[in-house]
Amino acid sequence: MAQQSFSALPDGVMPDRLMSADPSTWPVAADWQPVVDDFFASATGQKLLAFLRARLEAGAVIFPPRPLRALELTPAKEVRVVILGQDPYHGRGQAEGLAFSVAPGVALPPSLRNIFKELQRDLGTPPPKFPVPGGSLVNWATHGVLLLNTCLTVEEGVAASHAGKGWEMLTDSVIRQVSAGDHAVVFMLWGAHAQSKRALIDDSRHKVLVANHPSPLSALRPPLPFIGCGHFSQAREWKVAHQKD
Repeated sequence: MAQQSFSALPDGVMPDRLMSADPSTWPVAADWQPVVDDFFASATGQKLLAFLRARLEAGAVIFPPRPLRALELTPAKEVRVVILGQDPYHGRGQAEGLAFSVAPGVALPPSLRNIFKELQRDLGTPPPKFPVPGGSLVNWATHGVLLLNTCLTVEEGVAASHAGKGWEMLTDSVIRQVSAGDHAVVFMLWGAHAQSKRALIDDSRHKVLVANHPSPLSALRPPLPFIGCGHFSQAREWKVAHQKD
């Protein structure tokens, strides 16, 4: 099956899946462009693109339509909080290119429901009012929260289907760039996978918060339950203390 370009869709209609393995169709903020270009020029980046092209030509349904959306909505110079996820939701219509976020109108996945639950417990913010009704976290992304999955594509119905195909090299570079930046940043590492990236972060300059993953399977489990972790209030306090940064 030939790849279908964005231009093949009617005007004003956005695809619900990846339509092309051409990274020039995936916009990013200008200050992320060098790290993205370096990655796709590398052997690993070229191998990843070849894999994506082959899967699309084989008829695979791949999400999300814009794999680099986190780097589009949150410029490097504006990052103040990083929340690491693993890979996109694999249900049709769910993933929108931001870790833990779902497209408007989509039912809240259990992990996101627990994130909102902890947000309300910690800050008293009712989920329907923050950021907007529903589960889209675009408003977080446009206000300095980098919602970064470590693997940026997935096939329909198959979790972690693109893990180990190369995306991790790019997202590790993104984490390193944030860590090396001029601003003090809060990193929220939820679960063992996110915490495996801790070595990439200079924790003498940044605030690193760790807890279990917000999944119902682990959100209440000791020794670091997600529910009750207080990460949102700690992030707010850190932001106030480092406003000059």
